[in-house]
Amino acid sequence: MDFLDRNINFDALLKFSHISYSTQQHLKRVYSAFALCMLVAAAGAYANVVLGFLQGNFLVFAGTLGTMLWLMFTPHSSENEKKRLGILAAFAFFSGCGLGPILNLCIAVNPSIIPTAFLGTSVIFICFTLSALYSRSRSFLFLGGILMSALSLLTISSLVNIFIGSVFLFKMHMYVGLLVMCGFVLFDTQLIIDKAERGDKDYVWHCVDLFLDFITIFRKLMIILAMNEKDKKKERK
Repeated sequence: MDFLDRNINFDALLKFSHISYSTQQHLKRVYSAFALCMLVAAAGAYANVVLGFLQGNFLVFAGTLGTMLWLMFTPHSSENEKKRLGILAAFAFFSGCGLGPILNLCIAVNPSIIPTAFLGTSVIFICFTLSALYSRSRSFLFLGGILMSALSLLTISSLVNIFIGSVFLFKMHMYVGLLVMCGFVLFDTQLIIDKAERGDKDYVWHCVDLFLDFITIFRKLMIILAMNEKDKKKERK
């Protein structure tokens, strides 16, 4: 039949003519650095879970915060590029180590949660990234204020829940937080494009924004899936 003979033009699907060439090259560097972060974070998670490296939460937190601040206060320049990439890799490694406790929890509940959560996170990240890239008018930049307000409310609710200990409030925090982080993928992607168009080509720091979005979504998905798996086991009993 004729409709089976139709050819899909993949070049057209990947064409972002509304984004300038220099910004497209900048995005390539951003996502290349992002891929590096993912590999190093995976190594950090493996070192923490399998090898027992950096089991102390304080050490991981201090390493993550320290490398992030170090990267923040290291000026973006061609002379500092290799140094900043090294700091970025260290930040990603500590971030991967920070996933260790949740990974151990998922392994104890059901090991299949980890690949399921990673696949779900990848699909979410790719879909929202493409939505932001294909949007011509930077129409998602208005989300910044809404997302920051939502994030502030989530932070307050989590602090309140420390004293209340409500399971319902915790679950609501996870699901709403997941939705908010999906919005941040849209917002951060378009903000990176907007900054690049204005001359800000700090691809290392721009990569940090997207990497944190991905890690946070991955973390929340693992917790949600682990909670659901525990509820299923209780029902079976």
